[in-house]
Amino acid sequence: MATATTTDSRSVTVAAKPARLRTYLELVRFSHTIFALPFAMMAALIAIRWGGDSSLDWTKPLDAARGTVGILLCMVTARTAAMAFNRLVDRTIDAANPRTASRHLPRGDVGVGEVLLLVVVSSAGFIAATLLFLPNWLPLVLSVPVLAWLLGYSYAKRFTALAHLWLGVALGFAPVAAWIALRGGTLGRDPADVLPAAILGLAVMTWVAGFDVIYACQDAAFDAAHGLKSIPARLGVPGALRLSRWLHVATMLLLATLPLVVPELGWIYWLAYAAIAALLVWEHSLVNPDDLSRVNQAFFSANALIGVVLLAAIGLDLWL
Repeated sequence: MATATTTDSRSVTVAAKPARLRTYLELVRFSHTIFALPFAMMAALIAIRWGGDSSLDWTKPLDAARGTVGILLCMVTARTAAMAFNRLVDRTIDAANPRTASRHLPRGDVGVGEVLLLVVVSSAGFIAATLLFLPNWLPLVLSVPVLAWLLGYSYAKRFTALAHLWLGVALGFAPVAAWIALRGGTLGRDPADVLPAAILGLAVMTWVAGFDVIYACQDAAFDAAHGLKSIPARLGVPGALRLSRWLHVATMLLLATLPLVVPELGWIYWLAYAAIAALLVWEHSLVNPDDLSRVNQAFFSANALIGVVLLAAIGLDLWL
């Protein structure tokens, strides 16, 4: 009987581990990594294609592996740290908001100590991952300021309605950081060399800020009642949706300039550009001031495709 009990206990423990991992992945919305990661990879593809003064020799398998793994690890760990910190800082607000009261911390599925440990481990992992880009020391030096900006976003809505732009800048770091990691040696000698990453970073900033404004419309009344700052709380839902549309117009204008500095981009890129424009039009057609029931569909379904479509197009145009 004792043996059977011990065996049963071990089985429950083993079965609980995947369930716990799934809880942590849901806590940080791991699937949303797809928003920024493709843009980091776009910058990497352009940086590699340009050749010249790169921090890594991509003709060597070990350097290529270091660069690829470094970008992936930095993206995943930085985003996990930022998202876990956001859940930790906002747990009281989430508990008071009917829309978010069922999240993991308010519901008690995870403890504060667990989430804090996840933030610490992920932050340390992010800083450690930058060592993969040595002898380029810039990623390591910049890792702490970047991390501070990412974590600082969680407090932004307490003092500024521009928190959506703060988030946009945070995700816009992805292509710029990948570019610096791979081409850090060129920054001081040729400022124009960073233009592709700067354009992608600004496009990500306006795109993310635009769809975050749409998402925040769900909480316009709650934010206003609880003294939280947001564009919907400040301008009202109709005004916020108009601003979101203009932010996405800016995104498309920025993406239209990318082939001017990366001449290798051709008809495949422009085909993807048209598809992205259609996706953004569809996204805005899903929401209106009188009906926000499809915000989640607009937020994830449309936006999840944009980065993937653009990454595929840039990869094909550059490497075919």
